Amino acid sequence: MTTTEQKRAAKAFVAKWSGKGYEKGECQEFWNTLLRDVFGIAKPEEWIRYEIHVPTGFIDCYMPKTKVVIEQKGFEKGLDDRDAFKQAMMYVGAMSDATPVRFVITCNFKEFWIYDRHDPDLKPLKIKLADLPKEVRKMSFLTEVNEAPVRISHEVTVSKAAGKVVGLLYNALLKKFEERGLPVDEKARKSLNVFCVRTVFCAYAEDAGLFEKDQFVNYLRQFDAAALRDRMLQLFRMLNTAPEKRDPFERDDLKAFPFVSSALFEDMDISVPQFDDNIRTIILDKMSADFDWSEISPTIFGAIFESTLNPEIRHDEGMHYTTPENIHRVIDPLFLDDLKDELETIKKDATPKTRNRKLEDYSLPMNKRSQSRRPHRRSWMHGISIQGQLSLTCTGKRCFCIQSSLKHMKPMTQPSLLPMGSTRSFRRWRLLQSSLRCMWN
Repeated sequence: MTTTEQKRAAKAFVAKWSGKGYEKGECQEFWNTLLRDVFGIAKPEEWIRYEIHVPTGFIDCYMPKTKVVIEQKGFEKGLDDRDAFKQAMMYVGAMSDATPVRFVITCNFKEFWIYDRHDPDLKPLKIKLADLPKEVRKMSFLTEVNEAPVRISHEVTVSKAAGKVVGLLYNALLKKFEERGLPVDEKARKSLNVFCVRTVFCAYAEDAGLFEKDQFVNYLRQFDAAALRDRMLQLFRMLNTAPEKRDPFERDDLKAFPFVSSALFEDMDISVPQFDDNIRTIILDKMSADFDWSEISPTIFGAIFESTLNPEIRHDEGMHYTTPENIHRVIDPLFLDDLKDELETIKKDATPKTRNRKLEDYSLPMNKRSQSRRPHRRSWMHGISIQGQLSLTCTGKRCFCIQSSLKHMKPMTQPSLLPMGSTRSFRRWRLLQSSLRCMWN
C-alpha cells in the first residue's frame, strides 16, 4: 500500500467514524476496519484479539505480534483524566510474563493516546481521529515489530525514507553527467546537492502549509520532462525575488509563490542536467505525491544532505549524521542540565514576588545587568547567550539542538518573548532555514 493509498483509506475511515462510537457494540468493527483498510492487514481477526480475560477484568483489545494493549472507551468519554490508562495498566499488570506488552493505547473513537512503555516519562503521543490521514505513519507500530520508541522510530523512519528518495533523485541526475562524459567534479556535486535540497524545501513547504496546497506539484505537472528542468530553475529564481522586483508580465502561477528570504536560493550558478521521464517521475510522484515532508525535523536534514554525498567526500570532510540523542549526551551534562536545575530551583521559590524577581533578574544577559545587583550571581539567561559562541563552532544539527533546547526553556522565564500569532509551520520553517544554511556555511 503506497502512502497516497493509505492516506486515501485513512480519510475514508475518518469520514465513516467521525462523531460516533459505541464502546461495546462497535469496538471490534472500528479496529478491524482500521487494520484492514488503512494498514493493509488482510485478516485483522487473526491479528487482534478482543475481550481477553485477566484476573482483574477484561482487556478490550490485544495485538500479540506487536505487543499492543488497547483500552477502548465510548465516544462521549474523555481521556484527560488518564483513568483509561490506569485501567489498562491494571490489566497489563495482571497479564502473565509470557504475554509481553510494549504499547498501551487508550481510545474514545475520536482520539488515540499512545503510551510507549519504553519511554521513561510515559507521556502519551496524542493523535486525533481527524488528523489520522497526516499522522498515519505514527501508528505504523500497530503492524510492525519495532523496538524503538514511537517518536524516535517515527523520526528514523521518515529520515531513512527521505534520504532514500533524495538519493534516487541525486543518482539519476548524476547519471546524466556520466552519460555525457562530463567530469563529476566538486562544482558538479555541489550543484546537485543544492538542487536536491532546494527541491526538498519546496516539497516540505507545500506539505507544511508554507506554499498553497499542492502548489508546487501542480505547477510542475504542467510541463513535460524536456521543459521541467528550466521551469524549476525559473521557480528557484522567483523564490529568491522579492514581490516588488518581480516581472509584472511573468506567469501568474509562478508569481503566486511566496518570497523566501533565505540564502538557500541565492546562488544560481549551478549546473543541472536535462531531465528525462524517470527524473520527472521521481520529483512529481516519489518526492511530492507519495511522500509527506511536513513532519521532517530540521535535525535530520543533515542525514538527507549526506545521502547525496559519496562516502569518500563524507569521510574527507568529516560529515557524518549524529542523532539528536547522541548530541544531547554531550550538551546535557556540559551545561543544559545545570541550566534546567537552576531554573527549577527558581520556580520552587515559595514567595511569588521573590520568584518573579529572580526570573526577571536571571533573564537578563550579564552585559545588560547592573553590576550592583547581586554581582556574585551568574545570570541564568547568560547560558542562553552562549549560543552565539556555539554557533561559531557547532554546525547543523548540533547548533540546532542547542538552540532548540534553550529556546524551549526561555519562554518559562520570559513569556512575552513568544512570537505573537506565529504558526507551527512558520517556526519550523525558520529552524529549517537555519539548519539548511549551516550546510553550506
